[in-house]
Amino acid sequence: MADRQKFREVLHVLLPEIREDLSQRGVPSTANKRVEQCLIANTDGGKLHRGLTVVDTGGGLLQQPLNPTEFLDLSILGWLTEIFQASYLIWDDIMDNSEYRRGRLCWYRQDNVGRAAINDAALLRSLIYILLRKHFRHHPEYFGMLELFNEAGLRTELGQLSDMDTALRDHSLEDMTVETYSFITANKTAFYSFCLPVSLALHYFQLASKDNLEQVQRILLPMGEYFQVQDDYLDVFGDPSVTGKVGTDIRDNKCTWLIVQALRHCNTEQQQELSLSYGRQTNLAEAKVKRVFQDLGLERLYQEYEQKKIWELQNIISTVNEVNGLKKAVFQIALGKILRRKS
Repeated sequence: MADRQKFREVLHVLLPEIREDLSQRGVPSTANKRVEQCLIANTDGGKLHRGLTVVDTGGGLLQQPLNPTEFLDLSILGWLTEIFQASYLIWDDIMDNSEYRRGRLCWYRQDNVGRAAINDAALLRSLIYILLRKHFRHHPEYFGMLELFNEAGLRTELGQLSDMDTALRDHSLEDMTVETYSFITANKTAFYSFCLPVSLALHYFQLASKDNLEQVQRILLPMGEYFQVQDDYLDVFGDPSVTGKVGTDIRDNKCTWLIVQALRHCNTEQQQELSLSYGRQTNLAEAKVKRVFQDLGLERLYQEYEQKKIWELQNIISTVNEVNGLKKAVFQIALGKILRRKS
């Protein structure tokens, strides 16, 4: 597993490069400083799961420790992944009207930020391409890496579109289907959280064959769904002091694993209660929805789902074809990071 502290130190290699690039573009020092503050504030406090996965994937592919150049390069790609996430989390918090992220006020709610956070998020995403060009423009797979970030952006935006479209349908539950949920999780969460970091490492080592990339999606999209189901469960049944945020999915009328399962298992009376209460901005309505969830035994259903999903993922990992350089260890490492997580 990658050294977390050494990985963190690489950010301090990138920050001066960003300052210099923006200065050369004539960006005033105050605005330059704001970009850095935004970057630090929105990458700090996270688990660094996506960034570290790039580095860990490299070690898993080589089956040996990385040399200093490999570690630095993969760490840079890891930080680009973390910056990618930071930009979309800012937008996501604005769209969801969230209050807290990682135990602190969301960026757009902080003093002297507000709606300017929309542009801040766009700037963070632009930094990805500045740094990618600086460090990898002579790499044989530079174009593949560039395309990968573009694809991740499009997929995330399409997932966000479906997520918001469903949430804004004025308390309608008719679109809370397995099909809608699968599309949202695959695109909004799974691709950038799992496929992106692993695929970046494959491109770096020039192992991004068609077969390897297809195997990545075949295994990591379902793993990303498991990750999102965990998030959905923790939003309602998790401890805010551990998760770092107060759940809002019920009030926000979100298409989550819990509401999809509730609608599949509820009786007519429970369905009517959900229709009347889901997506309402009151404590009473939220409590009524949680009561239905509890009456339906969704906590137990989640435990059964988790056990089955882990078995399925372990089984599919065992079938990985390693002939083109992909290794089972890559997926075992990724699964190990999220197994039965509580935050």
